[in-house]
Formats: sequence, C-alpha cells, structure tokens
Amino acid sequence: MKIVALVATAGLAFAAAACSKPEEAKPGATAGTAYNACMVTDTGGIDDHSFNASTWAGMEAAKAANSAIKTSNVASNALTDYEPNLTNLVNKNCDYIQAVGGLMTEATAKVAKANTAKQFAIVDSNPGLPNVYPLEFETQEAAYLAGYLAAGFSKTGKVGTYGGLPIAPVTIFMDGFADGIKKYNEVKGKNVQLLGWDKATQKGLFANTFTDQTAGKKQSDTLVAQGADVIFPVAGGTGLGTAANAGTKYAVIWVDADGFATTPYGSVMLTTVVKNMTDGVKEALGKAATQKGTLLTGGFKGTLANKGVSLAPYHDFDSKIDAGLKAEVEALKADIISGKIKVESPSQPK
Repeated sequence: MKIVALVATAGLAFAAAACSKPEEAKPGATAGTAYNACMVTDTGGIDDHSFNASTWAGMEAAKAANSAIKTSNVASNALTDYEPNLTNLVNKNCDYIQAVGGLMTEATAKVAKANTAKQFAIVDSNPGLPNVYPLEFETQEAAYLAGYLAAGFSKTGKVGTYGGLPIAPVTIFMDGFADGIKKYNEVKGKNVQLLGWDKATQKGLFANTFTDQTAGKKQSDTLVAQGADVIFPVAGGTGLGTAANAGTKYAVIWVDADGFATTPYGSVMLTTVVKNMTDGVKEALGKAATQKGTLLTGGFKGTLANKGVSLAPYHDFDSKIDAGLKAEVEALKADIISGKIKVESPSQPK
C-alpha cells in the first residue's frame, strides 16, 4: 500500500472547525453520485493539533481528490458521546463513518454490528468486524528513533514522558521511546534516564485527559523539577500545555502530526513521532468512495518501511543536533526497516 510521508496539515487543523458541516459537491459531482463521509472525533476535538486533526485532514484530502465525496464531523465531548454520535451518523445515511482512537472501539463495534451493510473505519483499533476497516500503526518504531535522539540531545542526561491515558495507542509510543533511550545507553556507555515511564512494569505518569492543557503543564513541571530537558507528551491537546511553557527550559517531541507545522509552538519542537493517519484515512476513504456498495477488505498497518510512521524534520533544531547523532538515527531507521532491529511493545497491533 502506497503511503507517502505526512505533509504539513496546519491549515486543515486550524480551519477544521469551520468545515464541520457538509459542503456542496464540487463541479462534476451530482446528487446521485455524492458519497457522504462522516467522522466522530475523540474527546480531544477536531482542532487538537494531533490525532483528531490528522484524521480529519485525511478526510479533507480524500474530498479534494474526489469531487463526489462530501465530508462532515461531529465532536465527542465525553466517552458517553461515542455511541450516540455514531448512531446518529448511521441515521443521517452517512456512507462512510470514521471513528478516531482506541477508546471508541467498543462503541464502534456495537454500532457496526447493528448496521452490517454500513462502512465504518477506525484509527488505532481493530474490532475484527468485516464492515470496520482498521488503520493501525507501529508507532513504537518511530518512537524508538525519537528516544535515541532525545538521549543524544539531552544535556542533563534526563528526558521525560507522560501520557494522556494508560491505553495501548499511548503506551506504544512510550515503549518505543524507552527502548531508543536504552539503545543509546548501550551504544554510548551512558546512563541517560527516562522519567515518567517504566516499560518493564508498564507504569508511568499520566495526565488522565487529552484536553486539559493545565494538566499538561503540571506533568511537565514535575518532569523539569526532576531534571528533564527533553519532554515527550503523548497526550493530544493536553500536550499543548507542555509546549506552551517550554521556552528555553526544555525541548518538546510531539506526536501524531508534525508539531512544527500544526501547533503555534514550532520553535520548541525537536521533532515529532508522526503517525500518518492523514494518508491512511485518505486512501481508505478514497477506496470506499470508488467501490461504493462494497465493503473494504483488509486494513492498514503503518510502519517505518511504508512511511506510515516516521520522524518529522528537525526544523529549527536542525543546526543544534550533532551531525553524528543525525547519522546514527538514520542508520537505526535503516536497521529497523531491514528487520535487523525489531522494536516491540505489548501495545503494538497484533
């Protein structure tokens, strides 16, 4: 499956709220050929600068490529909104219903089982149903590279991470990050410490929210007080609280969509562990619209090899990172793609 690297989606992310209502089909499409694609956001909202925004960007990209596609989205303000939101989209005769995030698995499966002819898709989960197309990501691979980079970049010898909630789509990032730091220590004979996560026990620091920026700042303050000078928030919009307060105290490694392009805090972004939901969703929706009436088969699994996951460019930090460290990261990437290095997590797609 051809997946290209994630492109900057800042404009889509910031304008998404204004695109929540279906638009008229572009010239060339007729009412009879219109394909209604609808999305239910997770609680982070459409403008989370992370996984919801990236998924919506994929929907919009599919619409731009096919004038028959009409898009709309509905926000979930709480976990209890998932099922009614999905059900309402079925009742609105949406042809394609996109769910975002592993927390929506149970609700998506329930509604999909009750509507077996309807095409659903979900990011970060695989309910194992014929009418639910799964888009999953081996994010531990790219996070491994970020961990190695963070360990090599740190001046204090301490880097930190925290999650939004202790769920698989979050802890998979933290596992890969931990392994990358471990690899750096083995190669360099160093003892860079990871604060906020223990892969062996699967215990760590969590904000228990994907929306509260104040909670993100609190987690960052805790990590900085312990000496961290690189922080990796795996917490959607909550991580904006970390980025907003970075200043010169620490660098940030973002998740999902390139934080340099999709947040107002590009100057503090060392890099991003990109989960290429945009192109995965674009491709899935494009196929579904083309074969309207026939359910999608298979699924998508993003890896470093197919560019479904990646490290974003270093942007403003490019000149601040040692050339040798950059080369080592590239070599590790090649080793993961070739299979020489296997990066594993209890949370990776099965």
